[in-house]
Amino acid sequence: MSFHEIMNQTKVKQKLQNGLKMNKVSHAYLFTGPSGTGKRKMALNFAKAIFCIKKIDDACDQCIECKKFEHGNHPQLRLVEPDGNHIKIEQIRELQKNFSYKMNENQTKIYILFKADRLTTQAANSLLKFLEEPSSNVVAVLIADNGQAVLPTIRSRSQWISFQPQLSEKMAEQLIQEGFASELVNSGVRLTSGLEEARELIQLNSFAEIRGIMIQLAKESLNKFSEASITAQQKIFKSNLTDELNVLLDLFILWFKDIIQIQCGKKDKLVFEDQIPWLEKNAFTRQMNEWVQCMEIAINTKKKLRFNVNPQLALDQFMIQIKGG
Repeated sequence: MSFHEIMNQTKVKQKLQNGLKMNKVSHAYLFTGPSGTGKRKMALNFAKAIFCIKKIDDACDQCIECKKFEHGNHPQLRLVEPDGNHIKIEQIRELQKNFSYKMNENQTKIYILFKADRLTTQAANSLLKFLEEPSSNVVAVLIADNGQAVLPTIRSRSQWISFQPQLSEKMAEQLIQEGFASELVNSGVRLTSGLEEARELIQLNSFAEIRGIMIQLAKESLNKFSEASITAQQKIFKSNLTDELNVLLDLFILWFKDIIQIQCGKKDKLVFEDQIPWLEKNAFTRQMNEWVQCMEIAINTKKKLRFNVNPQLALDQFMIQIKGG
């Protein structure tokens, strides 16, 4: 695992490698950007490159430091994940205690905080004190999907590194080259922000299944609500796919977007390419504003699920509403 193996986020790689080359590694970084853009992998590669004793701006994968890192037992690295939903003050205190031990002048200690936007207020204030007294041989990497949710005083003491979503067309091209089915790829890349996340999604058996169910429900719910309700009951709620409802609704949104694209005469970038005959046949059975409203209904249903509305009731109401009942 090294920088040259990372095929995206070129600007981020260049910035980090330039810092290594010029021996200007900051005492703290904030890696921020959408989920799936490679923040975790980049942070680990960066830490490994710092530890490496053979190469200046990358990991060699051969030296003793690289091997310790790969084996997961590098003594100078600490990884902090949320304990439950949050990173708690006890975790930061333990980190500070560990880093208070005297180190060899040539040793660098690194800690990586995953989901730093989930620090409790107490934990954030404790971490701030840690950052305010930086040691020359301690490097912090904070990772957050939403950097703005991190305490402003912590942001001001960290070098902001922005990760950008990857272009869905580029991701699709790569994944199709890898042999994944285009119908799954076209959907998956539009529901994710990065190549790894897209690959993981389309490799799930449940993804192909939920996509197929969504297409069936989309067709049935327009004029056969009773059949759609039975399909949802049997294929979702009796098949342990309730947790996939958010993905189902995201796919519905893409489905309605395809219909709107067809009405606009834009058929070159449709997601559901394998369903074009049906989409073309039914796209003009409603006005465009009605299809836009269907998208809004799907978005509102996702919000309901976040507030713990009964999933089966939420989906039934969704299908009634998009039918126009």
